[in-house]
Amino acid sequence: MSRSQNEEFQQWWNKQRNRDHDGGDDEAFLTVEIRTPAVDPTDKDRIRTRTLRQLSRLYLLRLKQLASSSVWIASSFLHLLRTANRRIANDNPPSSTSSARLYRLIKAFLVLVVLLLCFELAAYFKGWHFTPPSVASAEAAVEVAYAWWLEIRASYLAPPLQSLTNVCIVLFLIQSVDRLVLVLGCFWIKLRRIKPVAAMEYPAKPVGEGIRLEDYPMVLVQIPMCNEKEVYQQSIGAVCMLDWPKERMLIQILDDSSELDVQVLIKAEVQKWQQRGVRIVYRHRLIRTGYKAGNLKAAMNCEYVKDYEFVAIFDADFQPPAEFLKKTVPHFKGREDLALVQTRWAFVNKDENLLTRLQNINLSFHFEVEQQVNGVFINFFGFNGTAGVWRIKALEDCGGWLERTTVEDMDIAVRAHLCGWKFIYLNDVKCLCELPESYEAYKKQQYRWHSGPMQLFRLCFMDILRSKVSVGKKANMIFLFFLLRKLILPFYSFTLFCVILPLTMFFPEANLPSWVVCYIPGIMSILNIIPAPRSFPFIVPYLLFENTMSVTKFGAMISGLFKFGSSYEWVVTKKLGRSSEADLIAYAESGSLVESTNIQRSSSDSGLTELSKLGAAKKAGKTKRNRLYRTEIALAFILLAASVRSLLSAQGIHFYFLLFQGLTFVIVGLDLIGEQVS
Repeated sequence: MSRSQNEEFQQWWNKQRNRDHDGGDDEAFLTVEIRTPAVDPTDKDRIRTRTLRQLSRLYLLRLKQLASSSVWIASSFLHLLRTANRRIANDNPPSSTSSARLYRLIKAFLVLVVLLLCFELAAYFKGWHFTPPSVASAEAAVEVAYAWWLEIRASYLAPPLQSLTNVCIVLFLIQSVDRLVLVLGCFWIKLRRIKPVAAMEYPAKPVGEGIRLEDYPMVLVQIPMCNEKEVYQQSIGAVCMLDWPKERMLIQILDDSSELDVQVLIKAEVQKWQQRGVRIVYRHRLIRTGYKAGNLKAAMNCEYVKDYEFVAIFDADFQPPAEFLKKTVPHFKGREDLALVQTRWAFVNKDENLLTRLQNINLSFHFEVEQQVNGVFINFFGFNGTAGVWRIKALEDCGGWLERTTVEDMDIAVRAHLCGWKFIYLNDVKCLCELPESYEAYKKQQYRWHSGPMQLFRLCFMDILRSKVSVGKKANMIFLFFLLRKLILPFYSFTLFCVILPLTMFFPEANLPSWVVCYIPGIMSILNIIPAPRSFPFIVPYLLFENTMSVTKFGAMISGLFKFGSSYEWVVTKKLGRSSEADLIAYAESGSLVESTNIQRSSSDSGLTELSKLGAAKKAGKTKRNRLYRTEIALAFILLAASVRSLLSAQGIHFYFLLFQGLTFVIVGLDLIGEQVS
């Protein structure tokens, strides 16, 4: 309101007030008179000049911010283009046969989608989207072709696509119900505070003199490793400091390393702990067949193994707490049918980058919900391959370690369950370990984790049917453990969101409801993220990334199911050794197992010769670099083309989902999500 308008309003208000008072109104009311001070005409110009100066400064500040933002966006875009160009130039074609076959199929699908998009764009600009031509009324050749396309699409192509869509929706709903039941089971466990209770407890104080050795069973500890020079020292150190009588424990370092320098380093580390009185032995196979299963099988064939009752297994990057055996072994007391005590993983590098944060969400749900619910209600789950204690009698009873698959841990767990053995999961006992920080390492790990179960399902299906366990346990193992969670999940994830959804944009007669695209996946993502509430801000990247990983999991599942050669390939997941020696020292001091001076010395006397060899090995090793993933890039173009087509049809939710999912495929395809190597 201007000054003149304000003065006019004040005069009107004063007249109304005087009139009301003169009229004899009995109700008095409080009024506040506002007067605008008179401004000298010369001051008006000065105020106006000051205001213009302030506005000009404000606009200049806004312009500067806009310019800096534009420069940042432009530089980031140029950096992205340079990175993409560099990775495209250094790209290598897919090495495995199954990956190359899947890439060729997706590339053909991309060509089809691009042709359909060009056809639809031409029809849109001709106005045929609003008034579709018929074969009888069409005149031009292109118009006739489009009319025939509409009839073929509606009569012959859309119905089978809609049928496939309905099947995938049903599978999606079944898997969502399974996920919901698991979450409800976890809530019930938390509400009733259900957890395994051991028949006995060891004293919390460190093992020392005056204890009864008979109370401590003989335990064999195994650490299988292969060329893992970044993490061997911390894992060996953590296991050597387990709080257990040294006379009742033997540590086996099962080294399958092919690099001579790594063998020398591991031998030196073993000798260092031997000099400190730890019962630890170094084993190296000359014929390294069977990967990890062959390594463990050879170790269990040693003559002295018959003197031990239990075996604890740790991968090379795991650091068990000092009280690990004290918290796990007591659960075997009085339970002769118990084969396995599995503990939870905890990750030292879960906040290292976006990739590790997303992995933490998945694995937190796996341990907090899946393993815990299955352990409490049916006493069966898949052995995680590490951070667990086995009864050696159970291993021998089910046939020991077999080399027939790349998931030897799941294989032996299934066979032990079919023999009637039971498992226990301890959610409150955690072992520190490391997540893969590069997308390449994570992709290879997930490929092995999803191809192996399909190999195993083919091999043990008849054994499950012939086993003596109850019908309910057979049904759980076949339909839930294998089919639903290992086969159906990657199948519908890839088919529904990477194939059917783009096709429904070009075949609008086949409908994929919005609640399937957006709402149900959102709810499932919220359920998945409950065990890791700090990761809630990453719920949207998690949903998009899981859909992106579906192509890898689908390819692995098909490879394992149909015995493609790459399904039998074992690639060690490379770790970086994020847990430093200082962390290990502090951890040991808190356990009060040995004197502080001895631990400090043990962490630093590895020897200059060994350290120099390690440095030379690192320099001479293969140069790390980020890669370009052609399959993901091809799928990105498919989804982005489908998003353009959905924009022509004004399908809001489908457009945004396809757009952001396509961009996620671009980010992953350019290897921008994990560790970046300059």
